Amino acid sequence: MSWTFTTLKSAIQDYTDNTETTFVNNLTNIIVQAENRILKSVELPVLRKNVTASVTSGNSYLATPTDYLYPYSIAIIDSDSNYNYLLNKDVNFIREAFPASATTGVPKYYGQFDDDFFILAPTPSANFTAELHYFYMPQSISVTSDGTSWLGTNAPEVLLYGSLVESYIFMKGEPDILSNYENRFKEALGRLTLESDSYNRKDAYRSGQRRINA
Repeated sequence: MSWTFTTLKSAIQDYTDNTETTFVNNLTNIIVQAENRILKSVELPVLRKNVTASVTSGNSYLATPTDYLYPYSIAIIDSDSNYNYLLNKDVNFIREAFPASATTGVPKYYGQFDDDFFILAPTPSANFTAELHYFYMPQSISVTSDGTSWLGTNAPEVLLYGSLVESYIFMKGEPDILSNYENRFKEALGRLTLESDSYNRKDAYRSGQRRINA
């Protein structure tokens, strides 16, 4: 079983026995909320991406990609094609260690300045190429050109029960039914987490991966 946007909307209406106009009109929002909950709860290897960008001399800021969610690593590539990986630091560390933006060199540190930019330190002394390895937010099944998505094809249970939880919250449905769907969602999410965070990991202690607490 896999879902397209059309078949998922139809299934939600069948499960909830609800074809009321306001509910149907909000199905896109309901599905997107479910997708966001899933994608922010489990680290899927398929949603890693590598891109390169230009670091400009004298500019300590590097723009994040439009689909960026959080980083794994940033590397500065030198003229010999060597990768120099930057250490991820808080912005306050960078500001204190490099109070003057005029301090230049090959960047050694980066921090998440805001949603749109990283801050690099020291300020680049020349133009460099940077490679960003990051976790990205994929297009919703509601907007893809073919009406499919990785979650809809590979994790249909999680997407269905996540959507049903959001549906019953919207409907202000019976607490026992909502609780049942929430439990089914968590069971399916647990299986997906086991597959992605356990079976697909080789080393869960490197700083390039999200940490797993014992």
